[in-house]
Amino acid sequence: MSTSTISEPPAVGGNVNPPENKFTSWISHLIADLGKNGIFIALVVVVALFTFLTDGILLRPQNISNLVVQNGYILVLAIGMVMVIIAGHIDLSVGSVAAFVGACSGVFAVTWGLPWWLSVILSLVIGAAVGAWQGFWIAYVGIPAFIVTLAGMLIFRGLALVVLGNTNIGSFPTEYRALGNGFIDGVFGEADPDVFTLLVGALAIAALITQQVRTRRGRQKYGQEVEPVAWFIAKLVLIAVAIGFFTWALASYKGIPVTLVILAILVLIYGIVMNRTVFGRHIYAIGGNRHAAELSGIKTRRVDFWLFVNMGVLAALAGLIFTARLNLAGPKAGDGFELEAISAAFIGGAAVQGGVGTIGGAIIGGLIIGVLNNGMSILGIGIEWQQVVKGLVLLLAVAFDVFNRRRSGN
Repeated sequence: MSTSTISEPPAVGGNVNPPENKFTSWISHLIADLGKNGIFIALVVVVALFTFLTDGILLRPQNISNLVVQNGYILVLAIGMVMVIIAGHIDLSVGSVAAFVGACSGVFAVTWGLPWWLSVILSLVIGAAVGAWQGFWIAYVGIPAFIVTLAGMLIFRGLALVVLGNTNIGSFPTEYRALGNGFIDGVFGEADPDVFTLLVGALAIAALITQQVRTRRGRQKYGQEVEPVAWFIAKLVLIAVAIGFFTWALASYKGIPVTLVILAILVLIYGIVMNRTVFGRHIYAIGGNRHAAELSGIKTRRVDFWLFVNMGVLAALAGLIFTARLNLAGPKAGDGFELEAISAAFIGGAAVQGGVGTIGGAIIGGLIIGVLNNGMSILGIGIEWQQVVKGLVLLLAVAFDVFNRRRSGN
């Protein structure tokens, strides 16, 4: 009589598949987060490297404050540029537009003696008009953005020289100069470090923790996977320490730069636009597949048009910040701005083919460029070798993007 083998059922309360080791789960989430936040890790590495090479000079309070002030206009341009790149375009004219608008603001505020606030408003309107001009040729005539903005680079550089008459214009009113050199401190009285700056930093840390906790709870509510509690807390602690150190450095110097306030407002607004509005979703859709976006009913021409109007306004704002920082509108203003902004977007993770990129990534990319510039200047490295290093960094960033796309089969 033959017998058949019957497998014994698992013991009551046991698991057929044993639970994943907590340490292994923690490591897997760590590796996944490093992949998603590689650009942030790159910034940390660059800062650590130059901190070591400069014997800590890079992280002195004055230097940290100067890092924000000196690179503010590039970060403003990077916000608009990454949006343009996500949609599959490029803008080579932003440096010339910034110079042209800066020249116009000099005429308004200095030559004509208009109030500083009216000069700023008129300059932003001119930037919007420039963006509308270029957006018309790109969106409704169908000329590639590369050609239109290349022409714009020449046109508006020439117009900047015409407006200035090949001379410099300065100096600007105190309120105007605050856009590039102003600081907010002493709100609660004179103190060292500044109490108001520390309070703002504490509020920023509290807001970040609240937002992250709410996001985690929302994912748990809908049954989505979340990282282990230990790793979640570790990340929050690391970010809070970084914000706290940055805030302390600012409070120990002159307080919060006005340029930083402008940047924070722009990052908040454009982060919402790109992640939570129809317009932002349309930009990603167009960059991912323009033909499919058109078939789905997206008005691609209208999106392209307003995208370049927006870029014109941000280029104008960058021109105002740069002019205010120098207290001078000059013929050489804006040289190389477009290359810095494009580099910031690509280093920050924007894809060459379009459809991929974030505002935060572009800001971090711009900060990496700023740290490279600042660190190499402290070390006394010549401008020629600085250009070589930044070119290599850009090349490696794009090569990394291409490698990832090939590995994922896209």
